[in-house]
Amino acid sequence: MFKGSMVALVTPMEADGTVDHGALERLVEFHIEAGTDAIIAVGTTGESATLDEAEHCAVVERIIKRVEGRIPVIAGTGANSTREALALTRRAAELGADGCLLVTPYYNKPTQEGLYQHYKTIAEAVQIPQILYNVPGRTACDLLPETVERLAGIDNIVAIKEASAEVVVRVTDIVARCGKDFAVFSGDDGMALDAMLAGARGVISVTANIVPDLMHEMCVLALAGDEAGARKADSLLRGLHSTLFLESNPIPAKWLLGDMDMIPPGIRLPLTPLAAEYHEALREALAQARA
Repeated sequence: MFKGSMVALVTPMEADGTVDHGALERLVEFHIEAGTDAIIAVGTTGESATLDEAEHCAVVERIIKRVEGRIPVIAGTGANSTREALALTRRAAELGADGCLLVTPYYNKPTQEGLYQHYKTIAEAVQIPQILYNVPGRTACDLLPETVERLAGIDNIVAIKEASAEVVVRVTDIVARCGKDFAVFSGDDGMALDAMLAGARGVISVTANIVPDLMHEMCVLALAGDEAGARKADSLLRGLHSTLFLESNPIPAKWLLGDMDMIPPGIRLPLTPLAAEYHEALREALAQARA
C-alpha cells in the first residue's frame, strides 16, 4: 500500500509562527516532481505538538487538495490523549487522507496493554489504514514487537514506523512476527538502507525534505535488492543523515530549507532557530549530497 521514500514534511511558517500555506503548496510540488512516494502531513517533524487542532487539520486539508491524488497523503494524527488522537484520525479520514500515522502517546508512559488498547480503540473507530509510530527517544515509551504483533491482527493497522535505537534488529523481529502483509518502515534515515535490506518497505524520512530525488533513488535501488547501487547512493546522503540532527528535529531541516529559499524562517517555541555554529556543516552536507 505504502512504500519507498515517504517525506516527513516540515510545516512552513513565517517568522511570527503563522503557517505559510503558499510555501506548503510549493513544497508539495517540489516533492511530487522529485519522485517522493508519499507525504506525511503534520507528523512530528511537521511540528504537530505545537499546532492547535484547527491549524493541524487545515494543513492536512491543504496538502490533500494540492496533491490531488497524485501520491498518497498520510496524516499525522497521534497524540498522548486517545480521545484527541481519535478525533484527529476521524477528521483526517473525512478530509480524504490515504492513511494515518500515530506516534505512541508521549509523556504518559503507558503499559504495553495501554498501548494496545489505545491503538485498538482508534483503529476500530475509524476505518482508515493506520501506521504505528515507535520513537522511544522522543516519547519515553517503547512499543515492543510482541505488542506490534497483537496490533497487526487488526485489519486496518497496516504498518509501523520504527525509530528505536536498534532499528534493523526491530525490523527483522517485526517482519518475522507479522508476515508480509504488515509493512515496516525505517524512522531513522541513517539506518534506512540496512532496514530495507532487512525487509523494511521504505523510510519515513527527514532527509527527504532536502533532497527528495536522491532519497527516492536510494530507496528504489534498495527495494530492488541492488545493495551496491543503494550503498553508493546512500554514501552521498550520510552527511545530511547526521547533520539534520545536530539540534532537535526539525530545527536543522527547516533552517536548511530556508537557506535554500524554499520556506520562510519560522519555527515555533519551544524550538528555536538553528545555532550559527552549525550552518556551515549543513551547507557542506548538502553540497556533498549534490556532488
